[in-house]
Parts: sequence; C-alpha cells; structure tokens
Amino acid sequence: MNLLDKRIISHFNYELILFIFPLIILSHTLVGEISDMLAQKQLIYYFIAFMLFVVVLLLPIRDVIDIIPFFYWIGVLLLFAVLVVGTSKLGASRWLFIPIINQTVQPSELIKPFFLLQMAFLIHKKPPPKNGYGWGDFSYFSIFILLPFFLIAAEPDLGTALVMLLVGYGILFIVGIEKKIILWILGVAVVVSPLLYTYGIKDYQKKRITDFLSEKPSYHVQQSIIAIGSGGLMGKIEDEATQAQLKFLPIATSDFIFAYVVERYGFLGAFGLIAMYLLLISYLLLLNFTFKNDFLVTVFASGVGLLIFFNMSVNILMVIGFAPVVGLPLPMFSYGGSSFINYIVIIAILENLLAFRFKVGYRYEKNF
Repeated sequence: MNLLDKRIISHFNYELILFIFPLIILSHTLVGEISDMLAQKQLIYYFIAFMLFVVVLLLPIRDVIDIIPFFYWIGVLLLFAVLVVGTSKLGASRWLFIPIINQTVQPSELIKPFFLLQMAFLIHKKPPPKNGYGWGDFSYFSIFILLPFFLIAAEPDLGTALVMLLVGYGILFIVGIEKKIILWILGVAVVVSPLLYTYGIKDYQKKRITDFLSEKPSYHVQQSIIAIGSGGLMGKIEDEATQAQLKFLPIATSDFIFAYVVERYGFLGAFGLIAMYLLLISYLLLLNFTFKNDFLVTVFASGVGLLIFFNMSVNILMVIGFAPVVGLPLPMFSYGGSSFINYIVIIAILENLLAFRFKVGYRYEKNF
C-alpha cells in the first residue's frame, strides 16, 4: 500500500482536527502560565502523541479487525494483573510497573481504545435488528461492558469505571435496544445505587460523597470556587490570577484546570471552552447519520463522543462543587501525558476508520 495514497488525504477528516486543535493550544497556554517546566514536558507529550497518531493512522485496522478481541482481552488481563501485582499510590492500585522502561502504566487508560474497538467490532459483526437488540444480544454485549467495569472499580477507580459503564451502555442505547430493556436498566440502577454506596465503595470514596453533600465543601473545592468567583465575567490578567499563581488552587494544571480557565477568562471563557467541547461531541455523534451503514465508524465515533462528554461533565461538575471529587481530567486539556496521548490515539483510530473506508471490497455509502 502506498502510504501517501492521495485517497487517504482526501478521506481524512480535517474538521475533527480543527475541533481539537484549539483545546490543545489553550491548554498549553494556561499550563505555561503556571509552570514553564510542565509546559516544556507537555510539548514532549505532544510530540509523542503526534508520532503515535501518524503510526496509528496508517495501520490496516479494517484488514485485521478480527484480531480486535485479542487486544481487548489483553487489556482485561492487564486490569486483572493490576489487582494482583499492581503498584499502589495514595491507597489505590491502578498502575503496573514495567521494568524494561522503568515506568508505570495505567491499564484503565490503555484499555479505553480497545474497549471502544471491541464494541465497534461486536456491533459490526452483528448489526442491530429493526426494533433494536433484545435480551439475548444485550446480555452478550453486557459481558464485555461489565468485565472492565468491575476490574477497574476494584482497583479502586470508581470514577473511571462508571464512565466506562456509561459509555458502553450509551453506545447500545444509541445503536438501538428494546424499550423494555431501557426501563429495566433504570429500575436496576435505582435498586442497586444504595447497596453500592453501603457495600461497594471504600471509606474514602464515601467521605468524598459526604463532603460533597455537606454544607462546607472540601478544601480543594473551596479554593476552586474562590478562583471561579474571582474570575467574574471577563476574567483577570495573568499576574492578578492569584488563586493559581500563589498556589492556593490545588492541581491547577490538571484536575482543577477548569477553575483556572474561569479565573483567567471569566464566565465568557468558561462558556467558550464548554462550547468547544459540545461542538466536538456533537460532531462525533452526528457521524452516526453521515455513516449510518458503517458500524465501525458510528459505534467508535459515538463511544469517543460519550467518553469525552462524561469525562468533561464530571470534571467540570466536580470543580464547581456539584459532584464529588474524583480523579478524572478534562479531556485533552488537563496536563498529563498518559491521558492526553491516549485520547490522541483514540482520535487517530477514528481517523483511520474514516480514511480507509474506501478499501477494496468495502461497501460505503455516505448520506448527504
């Protein structure tokens, strides 16, 4: 295959990159205002992500889709290995130490692209009937959704586990399931929620919830709310954004970077950032209508859109005190290498599925 095939260039989705690029530029600007060192490291992450993007873009994914389950199960095995030989930090075992590179990796991040590909593969192999999936297919798909959910929740990382659960079932909801199954899911959620709180989560997770429900928020949230309130309508200049500059705002470049956005650019800046995310998410979900006969694209794009939506929503609600504090970064915006690189790889997979839709023997119809 000619890697410079002009058909790849012509089928490449440039709009998707245009939606993402402003997030990256703004993130780097804000991180640089707080720490030059972190901004320099962030450039390294950008370079690694770009190189991986090019590599993944050129992989023959459509030619080898039958091996997708293999990578899904590798991801599951890595999650299981975390429970057995994982490295603990701050009371949670979420990392695996790799002696060869002398670094730790987080399997709950690594499995996300494999999870989305697995859902796309399963639905591609068994498209939904006219009235949506019934109990048999729903139960079968649930195995692949619940397995990583329980393994990640056991680390414990309930925030990531719940996002994966919502993404998996959100994909099934978008593709189509029978209405009675939707009602059943809602009923089970109502019954299981109090049991999950009582028996299924750790003491520190309960404390986060009680802190959230109490009249006085935690220190992190207090400082975040102060930063948000001080931003006003238009925000402050860099030197006057004292909550972040004087280190009152904790984790200002990562989990609480949204608070710094509001402190610097005010309500209008916060609205603009949320609007950028919603445009990106809407565009991803609208691919369902553009490529409705290509379940590899529609399922994967829907999964990416849902993944970004749930992570963005939880992070912002957490920062403004409307949700318990969990370690979910703002997608492609919070400082951090593993999360950013993982999202770029996921975008690269989607671009690959779009760019190589012209493969010989592949029936493609675009709806205008």
